[in-house]
Amino acid sequence: MRSSRWTTAAVIVAAAVGMSAPSVTAAPSPGSADASFVQAVHQGNLAEIAAGQDAQRNAQDTCVKEAGAVLVRDHTKLDADISQLARKGNVQLPGTPTPEQQATLNKVKALAGSSGYDRAWLAAQEDGHTKTLALIDKQISTGKDADTTAAAKKARPVVAMHLKMVQGGTCHPA
Repeated sequence: MRSSRWTTAAVIVAAAVGMSAPSVTAAPSPGSADASFVQAVHQGNLAEIAAGQDAQRNAQDTCVKEAGAVLVRDHTKLDADISQLARKGNVQLPGTPTPEQQATLNKVKALAGSSGYDRAWLAAQEDGHTKTLALIDKQISTGKDADTTAAAKKARPVVAMHLKMVQGGTCHPA
């Protein structure tokens, strides 16, 4: 009888502690700043994958073609991670890059076959990766969801390496 009372007391204490303990989020909740980060990064990944594929088809410089292949490979992997995080948190992901990202890609595509294509592609990639790094740094410093912030920390060196590849309008091999 006595052990039964102790067991009951232990269960009540455990339940009370569990209810009052701060919750640790395991994924971004829809509508949060963390969810907005996940959505924005997903759209950036879609834009970089499309740009990388376009460079592989249309760039004249071998380095730019190879940089495009690196973007496709790395952003496909990063997007698989961010998509898994979105599913975990029930965050709806957009199906396309932003209108601004699409317009930038269309401007670059319009130069396909010309000597200006590679230069325009590199400039667009420098701008896009600079913006993405700023977004990642903001998530790292202000994010609330631990998993989302961990994903940002994991992506940061990859995006920084991409920026170095295209910085200054010159292709630098990976």
